[in-house]
Amino acid sequence: MESRILFNALQVLVVMALAPLVKGVLNRLKENIQSKQGPSIFQPYRDIWKLFHKDEVISEQSSWIFRFTPYVVFVTPIFVALLIPVLTGYPLFFAFMGDMLGGGFILALGGFFATLAAVDTANPYGPMGASRTRMVGFLSEPVFMIVFFTVSFVAGSTIPYIVQKHWVTPLANFFEPSHILLMIAFFMLIIAEAGRIPVDNPSGHFELAMIDESKSLEYSGRAAALMKWGGAMKFFVLLCIFLNVLVTPWGLAQGETLTEVLWAIPLVLIKMLVFILILLIIESSLAKLRLFRITEFLGAAFVTSVAAMITRLLEI
Repeated sequence: MESRILFNALQVLVVMALAPLVKGVLNRLKENIQSKQGPSIFQPYRDIWKLFHKDEVISEQSSWIFRFTPYVVFVTPIFVALLIPVLTGYPLFFAFMGDMLGGGFILALGGFFATLAAVDTANPYGPMGASRTRMVGFLSEPVFMIVFFTVSFVAGSTIPYIVQKHWVTPLANFFEPSHILLMIAFFMLIIAEAGRIPVDNPSGHFELAMIDESKSLEYSGRAAALMKWGGAMKFFVLLCIFLNVLVTPWGLAQGETLTEVLWAIPLVLIKMLVFILILLIIESSLAKLRLFRITEFLGAAFVTSVAAMITRLLEI
């Protein structure tokens, strides 16, 4: 029991420590693909460190929501990291405190507060980006629901560790049509939730075209650092759910020794690197969609998730 509590704490530390690195690798490789030198993979760490040491400016028009939101955005991915397999293939101390649906609601809570904070300061660009974010969220949340319902049909549960054992651990189950469709739908969902092309361009800073980035425009100093760090951790957690629960448990520690759990860290990072390369190929092949075309993208994700559920019902 004590070792599992220790491993749970280690998972949280891994998410906090390595989330900016994953973002840095993604940004660097994207610039390299575009024949640019690009920033260092450690640039997100430098940005966060610099922001923590800068003064914080808060609008007089803001309320407690604006001040409280960075802490919510920072903490919510940490709670989810306690519920999902980040390093181990077996349940840890808090594994049964919540399921995948609960984890989705926790992550959505951070996005909800970030949207309220964007409106709170009366900045003209904040509410514009907030309304677009809510549009994306309104279309992506049904996909979350259908994905989790389909998962529950397979495993009889939405606990991540149980889903992994019933679906992706037997290799034959990986190639079931419902599983392939489900992975495609969740992949499209990650693109939307992380604000990646073709839904949004995280490297674009034109206020009228921002969606996800507009929510943190008014933040500075420590609050901006927490928002940036929390966003990186949310992306890291979504990758863990996709790669470790829905794709393959490869790389996760199956034994309860500290050596095996530590060895899982580089193996999981290798899986994430493969995912990043696939994501970059997609981003480099597509342009950012116009606002009214985003509904078509997320509509396709919803139809794919529904098709996965229907296919699973027919298989039964």
